[in-house]
Amino acid sequence: MNYILFDSFERNKLLPFVYTRPVADIRVGILTIREKWEKLLNEKTSTLTEDYLGKKYPLVKADENILINGSVLPTQELASMVMKLKKGETLAKGDFVIAMWLGSDDVEKVNDSESITTIQTTLEFLQVQNNWDIFSLNEQALLADFELLTKNRKSQPVSKTNFITGNPDLIFLEEGANVEYAFLNTTNGPIYIGKYAEVMEGAKIRGPFALCEHSVVKMDAKIYGATTIGPHSKMGGEINNVVVFGYSNKAHDGFMGNSVMGEWCNIGADSNTSNLKNTYDFVRLWSYDEESFVNTGLQFCGLMLGDHSKCGINTMFNTGTVIGVSANIFGAGYQRNFIPSFSWGGTRGLQTYKLNQAFKVAEAVMKRRGITFTQTDRDILTHIFNETSGKRFR
Repeated sequence: MNYILFDSFERNKLLPFVYTRPVADIRVGILTIREKWEKLLNEKTSTLTEDYLGKKYPLVKADENILINGSVLPTQELASMVMKLKKGETLAKGDFVIAMWLGSDDVEKVNDSESITTIQTTLEFLQVQNNWDIFSLNEQALLADFELLTKNRKSQPVSKTNFITGNPDLIFLEEGANVEYAFLNTTNGPIYIGKYAEVMEGAKIRGPFALCEHSVVKMDAKIYGATTIGPHSKMGGEINNVVVFGYSNKAHDGFMGNSVMGEWCNIGADSNTSNLKNTYDFVRLWSYDEESFVNTGLQFCGLMLGDHSKCGINTMFNTGTVIGVSANIFGAGYQRNFIPSFSWGGTRGLQTYKLNQAFKVAEAVMKRRGITFTQTDRDILTHIFNETSGKRFR
C-alpha cells in the first residue's frame, strides 16, 4: 500500500515551524511524526503539503493510497487500523479524520473528500494541533518512542564513571554514544542517547530526555525533562521541557524552558527565555492562524523559534514569544512577543533582513554540518520571504 501523510486545513496553527516543513516532519518525542509512522507501518511515506514545499517533499501517488493526517502521533493499535483500510473507507474519531483510502485522482482533494464508509475508533492518541503542543506533549511522546526504539534491544554499556540515580535500565545508549562523568537521573523517566552523541563531563540530566544522533550536551549543563535535543545540535546552560528539531545550538549558559527550536537556529551566550509571567496568568501566544494573540491555557510557555533564526549574546525573551523564519535578533532589554520572519534588529527597532544576506548565512551554517544549501532551499525561503512581507515591521 502507498502511504501519504497530508497537511490538514489546520496547518497554520503550527506555524512558524511548518513554513519550512510538512506537519509530519515535526519532531515530538524522540522521532518525527513521519519517522513514527514509517516505523510502525514498516513502509516509506510521501507527503501532500503546500505547493512550494513539494519539490523538497515530493508526493508519490499510486492507484491505491492511504492518506494519513500528519498531525496524528501513531500507536501500534492505530497503525494496525490504518493498514486495514479498504477502498472507500475512512478512519475517524468523531468528526476528526485520521486516515482515508483514496484513488490516484482524488489524492489532492483529501481535505474535501467524502468516503463511502466511515469507521469510528475510540482509540486514544496524541495530536499536535498547536505549536505549543510540541513541548506540552513531549513527555508522553518521548515515553512512547523510548519503548518503540528500545524494545527487545540491549543498550551499549553505561560507563561506571557516571553517577546514576533511579533505574539504570532506563538509560539506553546507541552505538558510538559517549557519556562520561555525568549525573543521570531516571526517577521521572528514561534517558536515551543516540548514535555518536556525547554528554560531556559534569552534565546533569533528569529524564525523560532524548539526545539524538551526533548531538552534544556541553559541560555542566543542567537539563530537566521532558526535553528532546534533535540530531547534530549542541546544548548547554539550563534547559527545561524544550524540543529542538535538530541542527541547532544553544551551547552556552542561559535558561530556556517550555520552548521549541526549529533547525539551523543559534542562541547567543547568556541569553534567557522567560517561561512564566510575573502575574502567573495563562500565557498568550501569537497565532498565525488567528493573526492575533491567543490564550494557550498554559502557565508555562517560553519561546517558539522558527528555522534559521538566531539571536545575539545576552538576548532576553519575554514569556510566550514567537519568532518566525530567518530572523536575526539582538540588543539589550526584553524583545517583542512576536517577531516576524526575516526581521533584523531588536528592542531599538526592526528592519527587513535582506534575502541575499539570509542566503549567505544559511549557506555558511549548513556547510559547517556538511550539508549543501540548495536551490530548492533558496526557493522555499524566497517563498516565505514574499509570503510574510506584509507582516514585517517597516
